[in-house]
Amino acid sequence: MMIAFARTLVCVFQEKATTFPDLKICSVICMWKNTMNVLAVRKFIVLFVICAFGSILDNASAQQLSTEGPQTTQTTRITDPITITATKNPLRAFDFPGMVSRITNSQAQFDQSSTIDDVLKLIPNLQFSRGPRRTGEEPSIRGVSGPDVIILLDGARQNFGSAHDGRFFVDPSFTKEVEVLKGPASALYGSGGLGGVIEFRTLSPSDLLRNTDKTGLRISAGYQDVNNERLATIIGAVRATEQIDFITGVTKRSSGSIELGNETNLTNTEDEIINALFKTQMELDQFHSLGVSISSFNNDAEEPSNGQGLGGDDRTNKDIYSNTLSVKYAYKNPSNKLFDIDFSVYRTETKVVNVLSEEVRPHAAGDKLSRYLDTKGLRLDNRSRYIISNFADSVLTYGIEFNRNTQDGSKNGEELDGVPDAESDFLGIFVQAELSLVDPFDLIPGELLVIPGLRYDQYETSSKLAESNEDDKSSQKIGITYKPLRWLNVFGSYSEAFRAPTFDELYLTGTHFAIPLGRGSVAVNRFVPNPALKPQTTETLEAGIGINVQHLFQDGDTLQLKGSKFRSKMDDFIDLTVNQPAPFRGCSPFIRGDCDGTTNSDNVPEASLWGAEVELGYENRRLVIGAGFSSINGKNNRNGEKLGSLTPDQFTFNIGAKLPEISSFVGWKGIVANEFDNVDDVSNKRPGYAVHDLFVIWTPKLGAANGWRVTAGVDNVMDKSYSRVDTSAVEPGRNIKGTVSYTWNW
Repeated sequence: MMIAFARTLVCVFQEKATTFPDLKICSVICMWKNTMNVLAVRKFIVLFVICAFGSILDNASAQQLSTEGPQTTQTTRITDPITITATKNPLRAFDFPGMVSRITNSQAQFDQSSTIDDVLKLIPNLQFSRGPRRTGEEPSIRGVSGPDVIILLDGARQNFGSAHDGRFFVDPSFTKEVEVLKGPASALYGSGGLGGVIEFRTLSPSDLLRNTDKTGLRISAGYQDVNNERLATIIGAVRATEQIDFITGVTKRSSGSIELGNETNLTNTEDEIINALFKTQMELDQFHSLGVSISSFNNDAEEPSNGQGLGGDDRTNKDIYSNTLSVKYAYKNPSNKLFDIDFSVYRTETKVVNVLSEEVRPHAAGDKLSRYLDTKGLRLDNRSRYIISNFADSVLTYGIEFNRNTQDGSKNGEELDGVPDAESDFLGIFVQAELSLVDPFDLIPGELLVIPGLRYDQYETSSKLAESNEDDKSSQKIGITYKPLRWLNVFGSYSEAFRAPTFDELYLTGTHFAIPLGRGSVAVNRFVPNPALKPQTTETLEAGIGINVQHLFQDGDTLQLKGSKFRSKMDDFIDLTVNQPAPFRGCSPFIRGDCDGTTNSDNVPEASLWGAEVELGYENRRLVIGAGFSSINGKNNRNGEKLGSLTPDQFTFNIGAKLPEISSFVGWKGIVANEFDNVDDVSNKRPGYAVHDLFVIWTPKLGAANGWRVTAGVDNVMDKSYSRVDTSAVEPGRNIKGTVSYTWNW
């Protein structure tokens, strides 16, 4: 789709070649323009860009060549972010040969967010499912989810995976920024990078302290009515000396039953969350620094044992603990081209304790069920910089990573079926180059960025329940971005990725669920271990185009558009298979054991995932406009069945108006999803929907009001009743909410 879009777009630009000669380079592409079908989404985007460029491209380009022009009043330009996650080096996201999104704390998502879903819901091809409960949220990137998506918190891996207990253990109040790298990432991050990486960075002292400040204090309070949620946050930062500063804080959220869009309540839903943060930064000398970050998350919840979807009628007291400690050392000397070192060690402990108030077969009321995961790891990165010639330079990034994961499950102090005791070790070494070339050998006009990478991993997973599972994998990638013009790039990449089998996929035993059949008969579905599972692997091709023009309609404005189309070939895809005979159809409930079933993980020999995504942003002194589109599809190549975490085609919109006269920002966010019928079972179909949110932010700068920040909004303004895929629950209805904060600096 995006290739077709590019071909049409450059042909439009060809008409301007007489007044802007550099555009003649595009003319050779126009011979392809009749070979592709034009999709509806492409028509919308092409129309927008053609109207903008067709009227004033010459004037905009002349301004861009002659002057940089004044900048907008925004301190954060949402249309030109810098990514670190994509390459482990600062790089304009626009120049990266792939798709990466970055959201900062200065943007409205954080002011309005109760959950991580709220923060990330506008990012194309990152979607959430499994219902509205916080612990039920399950993210998917480009059709894969669970352990196929790497999650990092201040550089520490968050490897905890449970079917019903959540994956995110950080509050939006403490999140400084989030980066989402979409597409294979194993060449840099190892096992699990099939879908991409979600990296959270927490607040730093500099986020509260200005240049001359010694102390900063922020107090916040908020409320939203859809689940009667109350929020209170206090954060303090101190610059103790010229070399040492720190930040610490605590936030608390309390919530209850969720009002759904169909005028019902999702009862048996209570959360009391306390998240604490401590972080310090020490400048050891001019070039050496040391940082420590501690995050402690505790959710005391009352909900069904399975918190996804509607859940059951049972009540479970669920305590979720997650503590992350990371220590980072850095050596940064601009005059030293050989050594630019980042070294980190971390530990993440996550524990979920369920105390059953009622019987949930095969467990009885009063049973105490516990799942614990301990992750210890280290990572060493070094960068060496070389000037190859007068038109080429390079950055070579290389290093080593190790992490050990230990899982323990218990039931009333004994071993717990369904949570196998196991341990895994992962060791990887990697190297990546960034080659930047400008008019190389005077043969190719423009700029060329080439990023090849290679990583080798070994892993071993062991448990007393069955034989150990071990293997080694190499992951390679190459990405190329070519900028024939200053405002235009085309990019493509080939990437390999892998994901080792998890503890549960390898070693699950015991009862999965039990179904009463009447007359005392019960059908039992049991887990069957499969220690011979192979790692699942992917090979992905991606191609796309980007446009970035400044001073388009007025001095200082920016238009940026970037999109790609991708296709992944997957081998040995790990899929969960549930075989459960149906009474009187596949079995007789009167014969003991005849209706019993099994659940196990298997490798699907060949599968495919393919899709497209587009991100568009425009910003000037008065407006911030964002739009996105995503599409994903997948199938088992052997039998044609649908495969992966598929979601409907979706459009997102974000439009805001800056009102500096009254120190305000007013905005609208919208999500429009097509009907979802890409299913094998018609019961999994979902109708299309459109959901709209409104918000306003007031940040006065004068007099006694300086330091206040007031945010108010309404989510799901039309009280739309809709449900996302893979859930039986309707999403929350209309939600009125607001947050007030005050910051002191002295």
